[in-house]
Formats: sequence, C-alpha cells, structure tokens
Amino acid sequence: MALYEHVFLARQDLAQAQVDALAEAATKIVEDHQGKVVKTETWGLRSLAYRIAKNRKAHYVMLEIDAPGDTIAEIERQAGINEDIIRYMTIKVDELEQGPTVMMRKQERDRERSRRREEENA
Repeated sequence: MALYEHVFLARQDLAQAQVDALAEAATKIVEDHQGKVVKTETWGLRSLAYRIAKNRKAHYVMLEIDAPGDTIAEIERQAGINEDIIRYMTIKVDELEQGPTVMMRKQERDRERSRRREEENA
C-alpha cells in the first residue's frame, strides 16, 4: 500500500462538528477499502489567499493515509460531489511525517509569541 497526505478545505459557515463529520466520512471510506488513516489533523478556520466560491476563509483538515490507489480515487470522487468541500488535494509521499506537521507547529509558535507579548505589555 502507498502513503498519501489528503488535505481538504471545508466551507467557512460549517460548524466544527460538521467538519469533523466530513473527516470521519473520509476515514470510513479508507477503512472500507482496507486502508487506514494514520493521523488526522484539523488546522482550524484559516484565511484563504483568494476567494473560492464566495468564501474568504475555510476549515483545513489533513489526513495521513496508508491505502491502495483506488481508495484515493474514491475519496477524491466523494470530495468532488460534496458541496461542503470547496478544495482538496492528495499527494503521494515516500514516508509520513512523525509528530505534528509544520502547520501545527506554526500554530503553537504563534500562540507562544502572543503569550510572550501579553506578558511584556502587562
């Protein structure tokens, strides 16, 4: 089986529970095709570089997948049908990243900086 990173962007007006349900649906597709989702990361509601279908922001979710190629074709087919997903991208990788991804480390670093600024201003 091959290793993939699948990232999708969900509409900004969805609740976090609905975004989690989209991730669960993708996980179910993978498991139904004898694959497994190694890691799921929700990167949160982030601004887009440009408007996509009248959305200025989107919920970002990344799945690290270990599955055969036909599984990825089915996930992408379902993502194309779903109106709540505005963009998706799947990349085949040689190995999966251990620990948190760069996006998660960036969020932690930003929180630490803002906390330090508040302490300095207090």
